[in-house]
Amino acid sequence: MRRAERLTVRGRVQGVGFRPHVARLAAALGVAGWVRNGPGGVEIWAEGADLDAFARQLVDDAPPAARVADLSRQSVEAEGFDAFEIRESTGRAAATVAIAPDLATCDACLAELRDPASRFYGYPFLNCTQCGPRYSVVTALPYDRPNTTLALWPMCAACAAEYADPLDRRYHAQPTACPRCGPGLALVADGAEIARNADAIRQSAERLKAGEVVAIKGVGGYLLACDAQCGAALDALRTRKGRRDKPFALMARDVDAAREVAEVTPEAEALLVSPEAPVVLMPARLGALPDAVAPGLDEVGVMRPYAPIHHLLFDAGAPGVLVMTSGNRSSEPIAFRDDDALDRLAGLADAFLVGERPIARRVDDSVARPTAHGPLVVRRARGYAPSSVARIETDRPILALGGDLKCAPLLAVGGEAYLAPYVGDLGHFEVEEALRQSVEGLLDAYGLALSDVQVVHDAHPGYRSTALAHELADAGGTEPVAVQHHRAHVASVLAERGAWHARVVGLALDGTGYGDDGTVWGGEVFVGSVRDGFERFAHLRPAWLAGGDAAARWPVQAAAGFLADVPDLPDLSRSPFGFPERYRLAAQVVERGVQTVRTTSAGRLFDAVAALCGFVGEQTYEGQAAMWLEAQARRADDVRPYPMPSLDWRSSLAAVARDRVAGRPVPEIALAFHLGLAAALAGACRQPGTEVVAASGGVFLNRVLSAALRDGIDRPVWLPRRVPVGDGGLALGQAAFM
Repeated sequence: MRRAERLTVRGRVQGVGFRPHVARLAAALGVAGWVRNGPGGVEIWAEGADLDAFARQLVDDAPPAARVADLSRQSVEAEGFDAFEIRESTGRAAATVAIAPDLATCDACLAELRDPASRFYGYPFLNCTQCGPRYSVVTALPYDRPNTTLALWPMCAACAAEYADPLDRRYHAQPTACPRCGPGLALVADGAEIARNADAIRQSAERLKAGEVVAIKGVGGYLLACDAQCGAALDALRTRKGRRDKPFALMARDVDAAREVAEVTPEAEALLVSPEAPVVLMPARLGALPDAVAPGLDEVGVMRPYAPIHHLLFDAGAPGVLVMTSGNRSSEPIAFRDDDALDRLAGLADAFLVGERPIARRVDDSVARPTAHGPLVVRRARGYAPSSVARIETDRPILALGGDLKCAPLLAVGGEAYLAPYVGDLGHFEVEEALRQSVEGLLDAYGLALSDVQVVHDAHPGYRSTALAHELADAGGTEPVAVQHHRAHVASVLAERGAWHARVVGLALDGTGYGDDGTVWGGEVFVGSVRDGFERFAHLRPAWLAGGDAAARWPVQAAAGFLADVPDLPDLSRSPFGFPERYRLAAQVVERGVQTVRTTSAGRLFDAVAALCGFVGEQTYEGQAAMWLEAQARRADDVRPYPMPSLDWRSSLAAVARDRVAGRPVPEIALAFHLGLAAALAGACRQPGTEVVAASGGVFLNRVLSAALRDGIDRPVWLPRRVPVGDGGLALGQAAFM
C-alpha cells in the first residue's frame, strides 16, 4: 500500500552528500517525492510502499561525513508523485542546520588528482561531496554555491553536468571546480609572482628541498613549511617565528613516512587516516629527527596530507617529512587572508604558495592524542569543528565564550551544541579580534542576533572573555551568566554523554582557574551532577603562589610557594639543583606575604617537581615543564609511588629533594611522583553513591598520569571525547549549566 510521509533530518547533513544519498536510496526503493535543504535541516517528501525501510536506511547508510542527530516522521496525504527529485533550498537556514567541517581529500579524488587521463589531473582544488572545504568556504546558510567563496567562479559545462547528475560523486558538491573554470595557484617571492599552477608546485618543492621556508595557503589558513631534516631551515624558522622551544607539527608524505619518525600504533594510524586528519601526538623514534623539531620531548606531532596541494607538493619531490606549523608569529592567530599573510609573514617565509580560492574564516589544524582512555582531542579545529558536540535542549540559544586560554566559543541552538574551531589565547589583541569574528560568524550563520542569545562566560572577573561577555550581553540587552572554571570542566564530560542527572566524582586538574573563594584553583575533586550542582569536597593542599602570572613561566618561582611548607630542605642553589636567584627572591616574597595568593593548582605542582628535577629555566610555552617531566617519567621502569596522603604533597616534595641529593635517576623520581599523585587521586574518588569518575583539565593530557588513574580507580573514568580535555572544551561545560 502506497503511503506518504514528510521527514526532517537534523544534524550534520548539509554539504556532505546527504541529498544525493536520499535520491539514490529513493530510486533503489521505489520511493517518489523530493528532498531539499530547509531551515530545519534536510526536508524529504516520500511516497512509497516501504517507508520504514526508507527511513531506516536514511540513517544506517548515511554518507561517512554525515552525522544524523534526529529524524522526525509525519504522515501526510499522498500527492501522487511519480518520480523523485532534488529541489533547491528554501529560505535562510535556521538554528537546527549544521555547517560541515573541512575534510581530508578522499581516495577517489586522490586517484583523479594523479590520473593523467582525468580532467582533475594535478588540480589543487578538486573535491567532492565526501571531502574538501566546507566550513572554511561557507559565507552563509543554507549551504549552496552562492553562499561559498567559490561563487566567484561559475561552473563550466562539465562541472555543471556532474553537479546536476544524481549518480555522480560531485552531485551538489558546492565547492566543485576544475582547471577550466576554477581558481588557480601562484608562487610569490620578493613581492612578485614567479610561477603559476603546476610550475608553482614544482618550484615550491624545489625550494623546500633546498632548505627554504615556504608559506603554503591551505584549507583554513597559511602554514609555514620546511624540510624537517634540515637543521639550518629549522633554526631559521625558529628564529624568524620567535618560537624558541615549542615543538613543530610535521606532515608526512604517507603513513610509511610517518613510521620513519614516530611509533605509529594502530590507534594513532586510525587517527592519521581519518577524514578529519588531525595532527597526531606520538612517541618519536630515537634519533630519527633533529632535536630542534621538539626540544626536550620524546614525542612528535604528525599529520598526513589533507588537501590536494599537499599531495601535489610531495608528488613533485618535496621532502617526505615537512614541518607544517601555523602561519603566524608566536602567539598571533594564523594568517588566512592573502594580503595579511603577504604582509605579516614577509620576514618569515622565503616564498608564498598562494591559492586563489578565498578562505571565509581561519581554521587551525586539529591535534589529537591516543591515550589509555582512547583518543583525546587536544585542539579542536579543522576536520572536527564546527560540528555538534552534544545535545542541549534549551528554550533560548546559548552563546558560551569559554576561557582566556585555548579559547573556542560555542553556540547551543535548536537542540545542538556547535563548538567553533580553536581561536587561541586572548593575551593578544589579534586573538581577541579573532574571537569576535568567530562569534559574529556563528551568530550570522544561524541567523541570530545578540538579543536572541544567553551569553555565558568564565567566573574569573579579570578575563578578557569575561569583559567581552559583558560587552556582548549589553549590546543584546541581556545579563551574562558566570560559571566556575572547574565545574565547567567536569560538566563538559557529562554534557557530551547527555548524563545530566548522573551523580559522579568530578576531577578537574589544570594550571589556573578562579575559585569560589577568590583563590587560584586547579586540583579539585567534586561530587554531584550537572542538574543538582557540584560540591567541592577535596582538593590538593593549598600552596603559596608568588608573583602572579610570572610563576606560570618560571617553575622555580612556582616551587618557592610549595617548598615554603616543606621543612629541612637542602641548599637548592647548589648542585644538583642549581636554583637561580629568582627562586631566592620568590621565597622572600612568600615569607613576607606580599604579592601572593593561595593555590591548589596541579599545574604549578608539576612545575615545582620539574624544578626540583632540573627544569630551572623559563617556560617558553604553556605546560613545557610538565611535558618535560612526563617525558622523564616515561623513561623509567616501575617504581614505588611517593606518598601523598589526603592530597597533601609535602611528603612527596621532600622525597623528591632527598632522592635528588642521593643521586637517584631523574626518570625514577618523575615516575614516582606521577604514581603517587595518581594513587592519591584514586583514593579521593572512592565516594559512596557515585559510580563514575568524570575527569577533565589539561593535566589529563599527561599519558603517564592518565594510565595510572585508569589502573588505580575501581570504576569507569570518563574523559572528554568530542571536546578538548583542556580549556578548549570549557564552553560546552558552561552551556551545560544553563
